[in-house]
Amino acid sequence: MPDLDRYHRQILLPGIGEAGQRRLLDSHALVVGCGALGTMIVDALARAGVGTLSIIDRDTVELTNLQRQVMFDEADVEQAMPKAEAAKSKIARINSQIVVHARVDDFNHRNAERHIKDVDVILDGLDNFETRYLLNDLAVKFGLPYIYGGAVATGGMSMPILPHPRKRASGIRSSVTWTQEQSTPCLRCVFPHAPPPGASQTCDTAGVLGSAAAVIAAHQVTQAIKLLTGNLDALDRSLLSIDVWANQTRRFDISGARSLSGCPCCAEGRFDFLDARAGSAAATLCGRNAVQITLPDEATEPVTLDLNTLAQRLCPHGSFTYNGYLLHGRFINETTSQGEPIELTLFPDGRAIVKGVTEPDAARSIYAKYIGA
Repeated sequence: MPDLDRYHRQILLPGIGEAGQRRLLDSHALVVGCGALGTMIVDALARAGVGTLSIIDRDTVELTNLQRQVMFDEADVEQAMPKAEAAKSKIARINSQIVVHARVDDFNHRNAERHIKDVDVILDGLDNFETRYLLNDLAVKFGLPYIYGGAVATGGMSMPILPHPRKRASGIRSSVTWTQEQSTPCLRCVFPHAPPPGASQTCDTAGVLGSAAAVIAAHQVTQAIKLLTGNLDALDRSLLSIDVWANQTRRFDISGARSLSGCPCCAEGRFDFLDARAGSAAATLCGRNAVQITLPDEATEPVTLDLNTLAQRLCPHGSFTYNGYLLHGRFINETTSQGEPIELTLFPDGRAIVKGVTEPDAARSIYAKYIGA
């Protein structure tokens, strides 16, 4: 039996109590993205006693992350630790009573459904709208609560999504249930289209203040705790927008967004992002000066690379090491336009991040040259 003493101050809250705390301990939260928002979310959920956490992130820890990504330190940077694994390691020292699943993976339409088994709530730690729309498709299709959040520069937005009730598929066991009257518009009701390229700020062009991300993450976690403890009447049903530098807090009434929008997702039952049959095998990463390479869709057989052997093979071309999770290193003769060495991070499933290039073709060329076509 878990020791409830550590949650004493939380149990004192009228909306939680011992019964609510036990519900938290029986809950499973999926956090997609382990950057500024994601690290703060998993830290707070672990301390609150959410019994199972699944963390999905494709990336490794870098020095510039430490300004705002609270679960990481300089040792993680030196070891090029996968963010999900680094977060899992820290949580084990925060709360050893809970279960943490670290999934070093690129979350996409090919693997999304297998990540939601036994999940009670989905929390958004992402930095792009395409993947958020994928989370929204999952939430609507399978009847799962989804807590949207985004932060850039000195502000951000957050809102909880309780999709209009649909029949849940087998294997979806979320403890959070709601009525038609308690449902909310989905993400595509409120934002029918993603901002076009160049139309919105990114962490690369505008930066990000850690405290702004902390405020948004706190709102997301609070809504998740309300849902998991059965306090649906306390849910913030507005779209919250905060700018901590300009001292602005706004709430937008979005209750009519679904009926006004004719939403293709929750009104028409189309899941354009989840049902996608093709995706780019190379994608430029936001704010990273890097390109991610993934295996093409036709590669149906599971791939597990021998990264230790590959690290030895690459040694004549630079400095490469295998840390038990991934291969990472820098090339000697492959440099950026500024003369800096190009970096390669390679994962067991064949996925790679090529840092120092922004053109997919250049990244594919390096991958083919050193790893194989």
